[in-house]
Amino acid sequence: MSRRQVTWLRRHGLVVRLISCFLSVALAAGLLRTVSASSLIWVANGVLLAFVLLASRRRWSAYLATGFAAQIAASAVAGLSWRTNLLLSALNLLEVFLCAYLLCKTSKAPPRFTGRDYVIRFAILGVLAGPLATGLLVALLTALFPHLALGSTPQEWIASDCLGIGIATPVCVAILRGDFRHTFYSRRHWRYLLLLAAITVAAFSQSRLPLLFLVYPVLVLVLLRMGMGWAALSTLLVAAIGSWCAIHGVGPFAQSHLLMPAEPVLLLQVFIGSGVFLLYIICYVLEREQSIVRQLEKLTALHALVSENSRDAIILADLSGHRSYVSSAGESLGWKPEDLLTQDGFGMVHPEDQQRAQAIVSGLNSGAEGAMIECRILKPSGDYIWVEASLRMVRNSTTGAPSGILNVVRDVSERKIAELRLQEAYNAVEALAVTDALTGLANRRRFDQYLGTEWRRSMRDRQPLSLLMMDVDKFKTYNDTYGHQRGDSCLKQIAEACMDVVSRPGDLVARFGGEEFVVVLPNTESEGALHIAEEICEALRARKLPHTGNLPGIITISAGCATLIPKFGKHAPDLIEMADKALYKAKAEGRNRVCNGNLIAGEATTPA
Repeated sequence: MSRRQVTWLRRHGLVVRLISCFLSVALAAGLLRTVSASSLIWVANGVLLAFVLLASRRRWSAYLATGFAAQIAASAVAGLSWRTNLLLSALNLLEVFLCAYLLCKTSKAPPRFTGRDYVIRFAILGVLAGPLATGLLVALLTALFPHLALGSTPQEWIASDCLGIGIATPVCVAILRGDFRHTFYSRRHWRYLLLLAAITVAAFSQSRLPLLFLVYPVLVLVLLRMGMGWAALSTLLVAAIGSWCAIHGVGPFAQSHLLMPAEPVLLLQVFIGSGVFLLYIICYVLEREQSIVRQLEKLTALHALVSENSRDAIILADLSGHRSYVSSAGESLGWKPEDLLTQDGFGMVHPEDQQRAQAIVSGLNSGAEGAMIECRILKPSGDYIWVEASLRMVRNSTTGAPSGILNVVRDVSERKIAELRLQEAYNAVEALAVTDALTGLANRRRFDQYLGTEWRRSMRDRQPLSLLMMDVDKFKTYNDTYGHQRGDSCLKQIAEACMDVVSRPGDLVARFGGEEFVVVLPNTESEGALHIAEEICEALRARKLPHTGNLPGIITISAGCATLIPKFGKHAPDLIEMADKALYKAKAEGRNRVCNGNLIAGEATTPA
């Protein structure tokens, strides 16, 4: 359809629809008025009701007026008197309005005959309530005005209008909503209509062969191949052929010796109504299936969107570890998805991480719902990368039994490198926090921590703990004579001399402050501590660092030694105090010597 035709239809669409309504209602009413109306269903109201239901409420008056004019014109051509014509058309118009009002009052949604709720409302309000109300009005008018010739009894009115609306309205709604453009010009589709016409003529033109059962399958074929619009038109074709044959006494529904005079057409009406019901049942099933298919397509598209654009590899495996699905993000792990399907799950894990991974999978098999692990996996190049795997148990939706494991894997190599660098930086900061910047020895903070730890350990093990406290002799004079830069170099030399002597892993050399140094000697008796102190003094003297302000002419140190077996009532500061007193005594006795603090305090160092 060209753009000009589309524009023309938009401008004159209402006029076209009103003309279609007039012709359809006039044709339906005229055919029924021409033949014996008392023996046929009245479909004109059903046709008009279809147009009204598909229109907006502000257009109802136009459609009702058009339908009223169409019935007046058709009845006039059929030869009805103007009074009877006017009364019958008014009653029909009232019935259509009442049906439309009742249906649209409960719901403003357009007619949907494939929906269960709407079909129930249509059957109650449209098929039964409207004709019943109008039939009661016909009964009242007949009782009040016996001379009125309405052409049918109230019972016949109700029956014919119920069947007419029940059959014609759904069919006309399907026709008016149908899209015939794509199938009208297709030659292969017309063969279904020709087949239906041939079978219908053959079924209704004779009564010897039971061919009626072939009509329904062909109607269903038209529905499946061409849509509900064409199926509804095909139903009208079957109704027209069957009605013509029944009126002319031909076919399986015209065996007058077996049936009452009105029954042939009644059976035809039941046959057509059953066909319409069958078509809508199939439409309902197909629509449900299409709805499920559309939902599945949405879920599939959503799954593809998530899996294809996710940085995480999504892997689904059974309980034994055999993979059945790998998303395209598996390439972020260095493997193609199809290659990951054939790889052994645990075989890709680094040997050092395999035991931990197997334990987590075993926990899932034992009832755990989920777990997370960081491990290293092998790449095709032979290198290992760090990954973070989030595992969750998949259960059968019906039985609830475990059926597989969902594994979401992410490459975290960059994060692990960053964490390693952060740990290294933290260790460096920690080292700076406990290290003397000048000498590289432990600082006072580290000394206090270490002495407290070793004090508690020695108390637990009942072992002696020794402490050396050393001070550079006349260091202030050295700084004044040689300068602070040479003084810093001197302190470094003293630190090196201490480290050359103190070699056990458990011993600690620290700068106590200024020119004072301390050595913590766990599990060391007083004699051993004195020996180490003497060795340190000798190691420093051997370096022969010049110091003119000191009596020997070189740098020397004085040392105080203290040893205790920690016990309740004693504390680490007591050991420091003993060593400090020994150092003070060494200074007082002439420097460049070691003094035993235990002799001063009279403390025993052997276990009781």
